[in-house]
Amino acid sequence: MIDISESVMQFLLALIVAGPLLGAAAALLPAPPGLKGRSPDQAVLRHGVTVTGVILLAALVLALGFDHDHPSKMQATTDISWIRALDVRIHLGVDGISLPLLVLTALLTFLCALYSYFKMPSGPSPKAFVALLLVLESGTLATFAVLDLVLFFLAFEMVLVPMYFLIARWGGEGRQAAAWKFILYTLLGSVVMLLGLLLIGLKAGTFDMVALATDNGRGLTTSVQVIAVLAIGLGLAVKTPMWPLHSWLPDAHTAAPTVGSVLLAGVLLKMGTYGFVRIVLPIAPEGMATFAPYLAAFAVAGIIYGSLACLALVKPGNKGDLKRLIAYSSVGHMGFVLLGIATMTPTGVNGALFANIAHGLVTGLLFFLVGAVKDRYGTADLDTLAGATGAALYGRAPRLGALLAFAAVASLGLPGLAGFWGEMLALFGAFDPAEGLSRPAFLTFMAIGAFGTLLTAAYLLLVVRRVCMGGPRPAGETAIADVQGYEFAAWTPLVALTVLAGLWPAVLLGLTDPAVQQLLAGGPR
Repeated sequence: MIDISESVMQFLLALIVAGPLLGAAAALLPAPPGLKGRSPDQAVLRHGVTVTGVILLAALVLALGFDHDHPSKMQATTDISWIRALDVRIHLGVDGISLPLLVLTALLTFLCALYSYFKMPSGPSPKAFVALLLVLESGTLATFAVLDLVLFFLAFEMVLVPMYFLIARWGGEGRQAAAWKFILYTLLGSVVMLLGLLLIGLKAGTFDMVALATDNGRGLTTSVQVIAVLAIGLGLAVKTPMWPLHSWLPDAHTAAPTVGSVLLAGVLLKMGTYGFVRIVLPIAPEGMATFAPYLAAFAVAGIIYGSLACLALVKPGNKGDLKRLIAYSSVGHMGFVLLGIATMTPTGVNGALFANIAHGLVTGLLFFLVGAVKDRYGTADLDTLAGATGAALYGRAPRLGALLAFAAVASLGLPGLAGFWGEMLALFGAFDPAEGLSRPAFLTFMAIGAFGTLLTAAYLLLVVRRVCMGGPRPAGETAIADVQGYEFAAWTPLVALTVLAGLWPAVLLGLTDPAVQQLLAGGPR
């Protein structure tokens, strides 16, 4: 930790939220200021790398200046009146729950910009691509930094338009239908969520999330809490995505360009689960307790459903798409996050937050790798990849095959890697749920979730066997390119952080646990 004044911390957080928007506006200028390239397209792509790099640097400095001795305290706070009639305020702040998500978002967006500089998705002008990428980053970062319910909703919705266009204009086959499905599902969920947020704000007399968390639902009747949790939970569940509201996700991932899939899985899905932790749990605890068993039931149903769908896709002859398989795996992994939240215990919620970060790192890496495989083979079809002249990735591109195998075993929750701790803590939380919740029911959910981990290991090991394993490359066959320099630069941070989080979980849990303890006890004071 370094000693940084509060005013500098406030500036850094404001820069992190607003900087990408300014960068998006600059990207649309005839020539991005201060940057040159061999062509205007190269210059604007370099602009995207520069802006996202500055935001990542600001996020890292913010993390270094963060008071790690008091992670439950809101830091770098800005509180300015915006709409006086409704008492809506521009209220920003960061604590041990939101800080890791801010850094993860800044990191993944920078890596996507860097990857796109060397491997621009086919489609319209790079100017629009870079501008949309930066608007997407700003909306996501704002979601994790704002402390006002109205601003949270605006930031939550801000990401929909750029992601829609990234899928619809730079995506692959079926992109138009997938983009429409994505935006219709999420918009309909958001309309219901807005009603719940307005209900809380109007009944409590404030939209301030810190004040509402501190009150811990005491200013809201049980019936208001139940209605609010139902409405807000539906909107958040669509974005998470929770089974059975998940059906937009596989289509969106299959059609999206590589960087779109990375950001969709690594960042956008986290906005839903973050809303459960930041808003629903502390602000409407009685309403949450009413729905917690149902949320847990849907969570474990998603774990089993996602795993069975992946097993069906990986079966020979089913023409399973590898991107689609990883999308279904996300339904299962996010089920563990929802199960941890549903326990309403510090152990479970910490597990959910850890699993959030682990999923962002590991699944982001998986989508990068699958995108690279698709670029080389021209397809992500498992039957085609497994049957390519009998020589799979180990024989054709050994480093790429090794990285794909590493990401797969990290995703299945191998001890010592990031995927292990979050799922284990979520299951531990289900073993002893919060007071008032049915322990027999949650023990059943725990057993089903544990069975889901076996199914997860089964389909991911089958993927490794079918795609990575095979004989050596036949003599005379043209080799495919192994890991390139720019790919190595984009993927190495994710590999390193996956190992670091697996071997040293206290780095993350030390941030989240005090904040979670205080949030469940009645919010920051």
